Amino acid sequence: MKGPLFYSKILLFGEYGIIKDSKGLSIPYNFFKGALKTDAQLSDTARKSNESLIRYVAYLEQLQLESPEMISFDLDSLKKDVEAGMYFDSSIPQGYGIGSSGALVAAIYDKYANNKITVLENLTREKLLKLKSIFGKMESFFHGKSSGLDPLNSYLSLPILINSQDNIESTSLPSQHKEGKGAVFLLDSGTTGETAPMVEIFMDKMKHEGFRSVLKDQFIKHTDACVEDFINGNVKSLFGHLKQLSHVVLDHFKPMIPKEFHSLWKQGIESNDYYLKLCGSGGGGYILGFTQDIEKAKKALNGYSLEVVYNF
Repeated sequence: MKGPLFYSKILLFGEYGIIKDSKGLSIPYNFFKGALKTDAQLSDTARKSNESLIRYVAYLEQLQLESPEMISFDLDSLKKDVEAGMYFDSSIPQGYGIGSSGALVAAIYDKYANNKITVLENLTREKLLKLKSIFGKMESFFHGKSSGLDPLNSYLSLPILINSQDNIESTSLPSQHKEGKGAVFLLDSGTTGETAPMVEIFMDKMKHEGFRSVLKDQFIKHTDACVEDFINGNVKSLFGHLKQLSHVVLDHFKPMIPKEFHSLWKQGIESNDYYLKLCGSGGGGYILGFTQDIEKAKKALNGYSLEVVYNF
């Protein structure tokens, strides 16, 4: 048995800001994917996943008891399948900020939710918000608190534009120029990051008036501008705001950037060869890069592994 595939996602813009109502833009990333599978003979990795699913089933049971009007699963089938050795077979690296738990949540909802909202429906804003809310509750098992955006992206496999917390819509992106020199890329930090501790650091910083005003007047301002520019294909303006955004993150979100990347981050801003930003909550995993000349960026980042995800 093998279920449908669910893909990883990349939050291009909006990390941390969307907690405080900035705009955001999330895109599916089909390079990594996962599916539910069942085997009688489980490998070590599959067994770990199966054991995690046993705990997850108990969590979903509790969730259904607490919010029966919101969430209903075919728990009997889910339990039976997990007992038969079901696991999530995934190539999505965990702790890399590209939605490994989101893809699992999407797969479980797709297969076991009663009265599920399907991708084939006319996805009104109300339906999208309902899905996001259900997914947020389902994913909280993995992160402590979840916006529900990662599973939503994985489930719909569409770019999602976040205008504010209660205003989201599926969107289309400007068509890519495969021969274009400009690119969005992923830079592998070589370590994993955990979401919960990073969000804790952020929430702690939010207690300080100075940080709150930086977030509002600089971080959110440039994030919103980047989203608008990206969707409308205003490349020149986009890179102006990206440079500012990269600067704000280096100055005020240092704990979220792995130490060995501080100078690389600064080098990009000073040379204009590339600009780096957080991919997800940071602390490890992938770092997002933007460049107007991918060959220049590759030279400047020689020795690091770069994965191009979008061409301008």
